[in-house]
Amino acid sequence: MSGAVASAEPTVARSRALRRLDALLQGVSRLLMVVCMFALVGAALVLSYSVFARHVLKLATDWQDEAAVFLLVGATFVSAAHVQHLRGHIGIEAITTLLSARVNRVRRWFVDILTFLFCAFFAWKSWTLFWEAYVDGQTSSSTWGPPLAIPYGLMAFGMTLLTVQLLLQVAIGACEMRGTTQHGTGGHA
Repeated sequence: MSGAVASAEPTVARSRALRRLDALLQGVSRLLMVVCMFALVGAALVLSYSVFARHVLKLATDWQDEAAVFLLVGATFVSAAHVQHLRGHIGIEAITTLLSARVNRVRRWFVDILTFLFCAFFAWKSWTLFWEAYVDGQTSSSTWGPPLAIPYGLMAFGMTLLTVQLLLQVAIGACEMRGTTQHGTGGHA
């Protein structure tokens, strides 16, 4: 019995350290979420101005659409880590109600691993796109011609944050499952 308690202590300590890292990442994500909210409001204002300027004032609006898209891309990708932390992405609940708590925990961990692998690949490709756009000085094809390094950089940064969040969730899930099998109960979930 004391062997089981002694062997569980490192798992609990690892899980505690991972939870601290997760809390740190979540603090950063919350701060970035505020920035993303302002970006969404900014995109709405830019698009509203664009409609008003085009239809009422009969002005050309070359920059508004791209500026709004850049703001929306940034808000979408940079806020993804916070949404993942809350597990706020779309999920199918029908299967989870049929599974036991332990099997559901394993299923969630397996999905986190697959999602981590996909997002890690996506983040890597995003950084290569960003670097290529930055080095080559690529710009959009519009008359405004803003640098494409801006949306690619926002996409890469956001996907990197999401990948780190998923890596932490995979590691925490592994510690929780290890604690569950050692204790034979619900573990640290």
